[in-house]
Amino acid sequence: MANKNSKNKKIKGFSIRFMPYSEIKHLDSTQRIRRVLEIVFNNYILIIQGRLKPEEETRLIEDTMAMIGHVKDFKGIELAVLGSDEKRGAIDRLKNRLVVGLSGGDLGAVTIIGPASIVKEIKRDPKKIELMLNK
Repeated sequence: MANKNSKNKKIKGFSIRFMPYSEIKHLDSTQRIRRVLEIVFNNYILIIQGRLKPEEETRLIEDTMAMIGHVKDFKGIELAVLGSDEKRGAIDRLKNRLVVGLSGGDLGAVTIIGPASIVKEIKRDPKKIELMLNK
């Protein structure tokens, strides 16, 4: 039986959302960034199969920095990419660039983006990502 007081307590939390790159592949850069921000603003930690283009990552960070102080309770984002280019030979990197060019995104990478109010820090090394959360 549920506690009587549980109705009055609001649970503050987050959710994790996985998004295949194919879900945003057809969008232009502005729409892609808007879609990512829409998800993060709803307290989701977003895991994207693939990677945004470098200029999109830069613009995403710039846009969120401009929003700090202007959007209520928004403290920015944490972003990390576990890339597919680390420790590869020249031929493999060339093949990957060709795939990236044709598909529009690096599908061998994983991108994690979360609101800074939830994600304290993302530690990254070539083989793993550690996600540290705020209490």
